[in-house]
Amino acid sequence: MDPKAVKSDLVLILDYGSQYTHLITRRIRSLNVFSLCINGTSSLDTITSHNPKVVILSGGPHSVHSPDSPTFPAGFAEWAQETGCFVLGICYGLHLIVQRLGGVVAVGEKQEYGRMEIVVEEDSKVFGDKSAGDRQVVWMSHGDEVVKLADGFRVAARSQQGGVAAIENPEKRFYGLQYHPEVTHSPKGMETLRHFLFKVCRVEAGWKMEDVLDAEISAIKKTLSPEDHVICALSGGVDSTVAATLVHKAIGDRLHCVFVDNGLLRYKERERVMETFERDLHLPVTCVDASHEFLSKLKGVVDPEMKRKIIGKEFISIFDAFAHDLEQKLGTKPAYLVQGTLYPDVIESCPPPGSGRTHSHTIKSHHNVGGLPKDMKLKLIEPLKLLFKDEVRQLGKILNVPEGFLKRHPFPGPGLAVRVLGDVTEGNALDVLRQVDEIFIQSIKDAGLYDSIWQAFAVFLPVRSVGVQGDQRTHSHVVALRAVTSQDGMTADWYYFEHKFLDDVARRICNSVRGVNRVVQDITSKPPSTIEWE
Repeated sequence: MDPKAVKSDLVLILDYGSQYTHLITRRIRSLNVFSLCINGTSSLDTITSHNPKVVILSGGPHSVHSPDSPTFPAGFAEWAQETGCFVLGICYGLHLIVQRLGGVVAVGEKQEYGRMEIVVEEDSKVFGDKSAGDRQVVWMSHGDEVVKLADGFRVAARSQQGGVAAIENPEKRFYGLQYHPEVTHSPKGMETLRHFLFKVCRVEAGWKMEDVLDAEISAIKKTLSPEDHVICALSGGVDSTVAATLVHKAIGDRLHCVFVDNGLLRYKERERVMETFERDLHLPVTCVDASHEFLSKLKGVVDPEMKRKIIGKEFISIFDAFAHDLEQKLGTKPAYLVQGTLYPDVIESCPPPGSGRTHSHTIKSHHNVGGLPKDMKLKLIEPLKLLFKDEVRQLGKILNVPEGFLKRHPFPGPGLAVRVLGDVTEGNALDVLRQVDEIFIQSIKDAGLYDSIWQAFAVFLPVRSVGVQGDQRTHSHVVALRAVTSQDGMTADWYYFEHKFLDDVARRICNSVRGVNRVVQDITSKPPSTIEWE
């Protein structure tokens, strides 16, 4: 998608590695304003090429005193003033503004972490007219503090400890918040962002899924010639289904979908998905059984990153072979592969400079991003790669994708390979996990909880425990149950089941699945955990 095709002013976020940077992007989009995140050390030419109305400097784990700390390029401040661009620094971004424009940042005598009250000192642009004396609770996370402002700046708010909590220079259009307005722990954060964008910066909203759809279809048609045929990796999940439906709308029967049974699918997944494709979506889908190939390559592999890379490479081999077979039938070989890659996939796989995560650590390689082989022959079409999951669901609704597909919980591309901890081919781990997962998910549906949960699944643990079943000692498998709530998959809280529900599910699992004698629940949020275990 070409950002210039979107009918909205652009808010450009320079990412300096904060775990919350993606939330800034998401929160701004929720206001119907297009936001895009790029590397914080991008060149001035890269920044100006986007023609942003507003630039936000994100937080990050660095100190401006470190010699290798990232910063915005030379000439950025001058460019912003010349063009009328507004600049907002958040946490570390505020420190960059202060230091680079002539102020002083020092190691804080009293560090500020967690919830804290701030007080607006005087009528402020960033907080609004008649805001003097207003108090609000915000989320702080910083060790350095501002001790001197550059000429033209003033303190807009202070923390309860007396530290600088907000600064502004309306004449130069530079603003800064020492706290994180993008997180839910800052209850008035969205109100502040909304006021800043619409009242201070006069941003025009226009970020709509209908425009995204038109822009994507136009981009696909420009990329492909009328003779080009395209393969789509269709998994049966929300992302690949919406991507396939969108591309099919753009090029019709030149799209050839392939569903790969890699031996790592859920209980009766192949039969259920293929039936839905044919009955509801009317997409041209070929099913390829490659379970033997995948499982043989995974035999003995326990490292999760290695699993993902093996699976990514094997998928591409299957698609290359499928493309070769199509060439025999069509007389022309497909050159493109459609994937349902999402923005969170790109962020977590820590892609190359320009995509915004250079100063962050790789969380995990997604099989369709970091797990792809460098020598793959097919070119990629990824119409969803700048979208979050909830935005994809909105797009799918416009495309008339059945509600049942859009509400499906996310399922990882590597399938059950990352839900069996250890060697997936050892013993009957996959069969046990499929049965346990089916009981868990069906119980959630029977209780009417499925739509309230972002994602739920079972995990096969590489341990055995002693139990008593049928008056006999057992030494059997342990499984974990995981269910989370989330808005975009980037952060998540564990779901609070009633005790009776968990008791019933655990009893059903131990009574129905041979070889399991213990069930545990994962009650960890993201962060510090990821949603999946591997």
